Amino acid sequence: MSVLSTKKLAKKFGGVHALDAVDVSFEAAKITALIGPNGSGKTTLINVITGIVPLGGGIIVAHGEEHAFIRTHEVAGLGVTRTFQSVRLIEQISVLDNLLLTLTERSVWRALTERDNPMHLKRAEEILKQVGLWVKRDAHAEKLSYGQRKLLEIGRATAMNARVYFFDEPFAGLFKEVRNQVADILRGLKADGATVVLVEHDMEVIRDIADTCYVLDSGRIIAHGAPADVLQNAAVVEAYLGK
Repeated sequence: MSVLSTKKLAKKFGGVHALDAVDVSFEAAKITALIGPNGSGKTTLINVITGIVPLGGGIIVAHGEEHAFIRTHEVAGLGVTRTFQSVRLIEQISVLDNLLLTLTERSVWRALTERDNPMHLKRAEEILKQVGLWVKRDAHAEKLSYGQRKLLEIGRATAMNARVYFFDEPFAGLFKEVRNQVADILRGLKADGATVVLVEHDMEVIRDIADTCYVLDSGRIIAHGAPADVLQNAAVVEAYLGK
């Protein structure tokens, strides 16, 4: 069952069709991969759906309701959250406080001053242990390694307790051990019934964890289906794999 979908989604930047009549559908308890060459429209698709950039045409259907546009501040209310290619943390506060800012759902000041809420602290501990950062809870985010920063951002996303998760290149630049951690987190979200969508370039990862994938090229969907089938598609091989 589709939780979130698009119909004829369009976006232009100048004369470039970043998205050209894109139809996608994301299901609950499934991991869907968005793949394609650089500049194919993958991140633009996520940015449009999550309100980072405005739609140029078409509609977004979230939980059965049609939206001609979505504002950024409305995304959480739709049960949608995301990560970014470039990790976005608050560098000068602790790992724990970065997470509490998400969990408390209040103003920044109140979130920082009400650290003794047992419910929030318990949930923060659970998440930080899941991503292997509990021992780093008092360290400033700026002191984390690249892989640890990725894990903290993923932890912040899971703290939203969303229905739909968009992960933009969550495996990029990670060592194998950390990649395995991230894969387990995504599988855990799927097992809990969430809709998981990821932009990814690593075909091994796609084959390992994705249930289905869409391939974009020049803003259009050129293939859709099970990873094993899609990755043998002649159009995909030509456009993406360069063979």
